[in-house]
Amino acid sequence: MPMDELLTAAKRAGQMTFTYQPVSGEQLTPWVEDLAKLRIKVFREYPYLYDGDLDYEKDYLATYLDSERSLVGLTFSNHKLVGATTCIPLADECDAFKKPFVRAGYDIDTIFYFGESIILPECRGQKTGHRFFEMREAHARKTLPGLRFTTFCAVDRGSDHPLKPHGYKPLDRFWTRMGYRKHKELATRFAWKDIDEDTEDEKTMVFWVKPWPQQ
Repeated sequence: MPMDELLTAAKRAGQMTFTYQPVSGEQLTPWVEDLAKLRIKVFREYPYLYDGDLDYEKDYLATYLDSERSLVGLTFSNHKLVGATTCIPLADECDAFKKPFVRAGYDIDTIFYFGESIILPECRGQKTGHRFFEMREAHARKTLPGLRFTTFCAVDRGSDHPLKPHGYKPLDRFWTRMGYRKHKELATRFAWKDIDEDTEDEKTMVFWVKPWPQQ
């Protein structure tokens, strides 16, 4: 039986279990290709619709390899990589993530950026989203003594995209419950090729922010 079917069967039987392996910096090296492939698979779904490129993904993940303050929470089920969550000090990220905060007057040395939380469809609905936020927030508090904000960004597709699935529910309510608020004034743009496009174009990414009391 293919692995995805095994995972689905385990979920239906209430027998799905996960193990989490946190890695930082160069510890990620053995997992770069598998994580790149996982990102391509998950981000192919709406709302990202990303027609992925393996070389680009490896370049993207190099940012986490280069920062000893990063965290990648690798998630396994039946010894298969099925999910991951990432975070890194904003100061260690590329300029496209920093600029909206610099323009708005934030001190980027007090901000931790959360890259993504991804998990295969057959493994969802098992509270991993909560676990991912807990892992990243704990790492941010431990790693950045002057922490003031944690943040992530999400693509803004609007409400009438032709590839939006029927019954699609955005994660806004979940993110709000986790203490994050959408800040439309904090936005950046990234280019990628959608699965229904011939060329890449820029998409707007809007930041969500959670304030933390000074430690």
